[in-house]
Amino acid sequence: MGTVIVGGVIEKNGKFLLVQEAKEKCRGKWNIPAGHLDTNESIFDGAKREVKEETGCDVEITGVLQIGNRVLKDDIFITVVFSTKLLKEIIEYDKNEILDVKWFTYEELLNMKEELRDYNWIINSISALIENKVANIDLVKMM
Repeated sequence: MGTVIVGGVIEKNGKFLLVQEAKEKCRGKWNIPAGHLDTNESIFDGAKREVKEETGCDVEITGVLQIGNRVLKDDIFITVVFSTKLLKEIIEYDKNEILDVKWFTYEELLNMKEELRDYNWIINSISALIENKVANIDLVKMM
């Protein structure tokens, strides 16, 4: 069995929008807006949907920041993090899934090792955007 996680880094005026998780296993941890890909959904549509569900914001997918692979005893996770362009900022979210949505500077995030859900995943994705190491969206071929 395999699980695909998709999400997007949203940047505005040098700050990055993160969500604070409400799920018990990671309650209170900050994360990039991301989640499971639905059946019959493209990774682009899934990333835009997850961003919208978790933040209320509309985004356009602009590039690929990071592709990850984690193998666990009983599952395999593939993660794809996209760069985005913020089209419409309306902060709305389901309080059963998300506790808060907040903008952070990169420097603030670097000092939040214990507060971030997956420090390396988040910092590596944002660093790729800051350092302009964004792969062209055409890298992803729809089959």
